[in-house]
Amino acid sequence: MTESAFKIAVPDERLEELRQKLKLTRLPDELEDAGWDYGAPLADIRRLVERWQNGYNWREHEAQINAELPQFTRDVDVAGHGTLNIHYVHQKSDVPDAIPLLFVHGWPGNFLEVRKILPLLVAASAEHPSFHVVALGLPGYGFSEAPRTKGFRLDQYAEVGHKLMLALGYNEYVTQGGDLGFQITRRIARNYGGKHSKAWHTNFPLAQPPPVLSSPLTYLAHLVTPYTAFEKAGLERTKWFETKGRGYYAEHATKPQTLGYALADSPVGLLAWIYEKLVSWTDSYPWDDDEVLTWISSYYFSRAGPAASLRIYYELHNGEKRYPPPSEAPAIPLGLSYFPQELVVVPRRWTRLLGNVVFEAQHERGGHFSAHEVPARLVGDVRAMFGRGGPAFGVVPGRTGYA
Repeated sequence: MTESAFKIAVPDERLEELRQKLKLTRLPDELEDAGWDYGAPLADIRRLVERWQNGYNWREHEAQINAELPQFTRDVDVAGHGTLNIHYVHQKSDVPDAIPLLFVHGWPGNFLEVRKILPLLVAASAEHPSFHVVALGLPGYGFSEAPRTKGFRLDQYAEVGHKLMLALGYNEYVTQGGDLGFQITRRIARNYGGKHSKAWHTNFPLAQPPPVLSSPLTYLAHLVTPYTAFEKAGLERTKWFETKGRGYYAEHATKPQTLGYALADSPVGLLAWIYEKLVSWTDSYPWDDDEVLTWISSYYFSRAGPAASLRIYYELHNGEKRYPPPSEAPAIPLGLSYFPQELVVVPRRWTRLLGNVVFEAQHERGGHFSAHEVPARLVGDVRAMFGRGGPAFGVVPGRTGYA
């Protein structure tokens, strides 16, 4: 598993192809009073398409990404699925005993989600812990090679992340993830917890009401204990997502290939599909047009194409439990961060059944992409969990992370 340095370098012909496709764009009509009720508004998409075609400079942003993020590729053998060439970001702290941390993104994110939190996590200080950070580009996302066979599920994604950490010399490490990254780091904690994976933190604690048979006392408490104002608002947010925001999941999970043709062939289709989520899944985050277009371009120019990023949903839907029972909860320490505009925000009595919860933090703002929206808040939680006085301090033997 030899490591190779990597720089993004999209071929000129791909850029020209994109310009030609944008030039031939045919936009749909729209109801006069549609707003956001029917999806991404026509005015927004028209403005972004115009910018993408005539003002946006991919080369400028490509150079910025390459300058900010130390990127590499490495072949990783996955049992039953051959060898995949994996792209990742790896930056060491100047603190020798910094804590190794694996960051795992979800959809519609990618390795770029680590961009804002990376300098904060690796910063050396006598006041807070520092981390050696590895941001995994999931197979099929960004510039990682995509799986070639069916059945590439959570165990396989977890295997890739775990083997990558071992190959980098991190025999013991902690993890942080949201969205699909929550599912994957939970599986890492279950499969490799104790010996290798020492603790995990998530900003997307996905949980269901306590089951009456396996958790009777928690179930009874759930019935009689009033919800807090934050929890009530969170349940309303969850209801919105389940009834009005989760349609993408049904398509990803059942017919990803059919949708994939549109996303691979039409840059505007890809833009609308993801832009809708960037806006409606965040907490009024002030998206800059070039910021959006860099996010979308990273999908359009991805190694396997945007269709590959959808297939994980099919595998989860057809082979994984959305809510594993408490009996399958990992034993290693778990930290939870709650953001009010996350997609699923449920009561703490539910999320505490996810594992050995040792840390919780509640925030007054922030949404699904907390690493991008409110990076200082997310990093602050990670520092508090693993820093002096925190419940997971010293969880990686010999590594406290202090300068």
